[in-house]
Amino acid sequence: LTPTFYGCLDWHSSVHGHWLLARLARQYPESQYAQPAREALAESLTRDNLLAETAYVLAKGRRSFERPYGIAWLLQLAAELEEWDDPQAAEWREFIRPLEAALVARLTDWLPNLTYPVRSGTHSQTAFALGLGLDWARITGDGAFETLIVERATTLYGNDRACPIHYEPSGADFLSPCLGEADLMRRVMIPDLFSEWLSSFLEIPDEGEWLSPALVSDRSDPHIVHLDGVNLSRAWMLEGIATALPSSDSRQRVISASASAHREAGLGGVSPEHYAGSH
Repeated sequence: LTPTFYGCLDWHSSVHGHWLLARLARQYPESQYAQPAREALAESLTRDNLLAETAYVLAKGRRSFERPYGIAWLLQLAAELEEWDDPQAAEWREFIRPLEAALVARLTDWLPNLTYPVRSGTHSQTAFALGLGLDWARITGDGAFETLIVERATTLYGNDRACPIHYEPSGADFLSPCLGEADLMRRVMIPDLFSEWLSSFLEIPDEGEWLSPALVSDRSDPHIVHLDGVNLSRAWMLEGIATALPSSDSRQRVISASASAHREAGLGGVSPEHYAGSH
């Protein structure tokens, strides 16, 4: 039924696993894992396989399939292939277009009806998905989709204030609701406006430590180990937030230090011992 994206815990895990292979092979073409990664991608990303994936997502009853998290990762994979200047990657890029178009249409139909954002710390979070979707739109030059996401983000989040980040994380989060929103809005606003918005949205000190990494008590538990994911995704989001602030903003140092601490904590959980977390 899904001949490209299968064999993992779920469909989206296979999608972001393929994205990781593409990312590593593109960024580090001389590494020992680049050729095996290419071989795995070539086995999966065939024209026939991806047409079967497209038929699957368009079938009756699958209107909400992997919406929005898995769709966001599929767009991230497509964006990675778009930016990869390589003949073989260019073939894969063409093969993935029908699935990509079907899922962009799915989000385009859904987003105008999204009256309220989903502020969870797991797959249903809308801020994380909108951020990846916006990146895809800008990389591929889809102006209509970019306009839609900017409008939706501004409407859903633009007036938010005082996000209770001290309530985070929940026991099985792998995304931060507060940071996911801030990381989306830094893509939408110019630096000065984003800096002002962020001041009213999160209480970040000008110096010292802020936002400690989550503690992971049991990496063999497939839900508790999500917290390794929240540390890694926080690091990713914090880095993005810091880059969007004016260079004179003293919060940059505090945010960057927190990103480093989260990155170190999250990477500490990556090992072959427990697949549920490491994937």
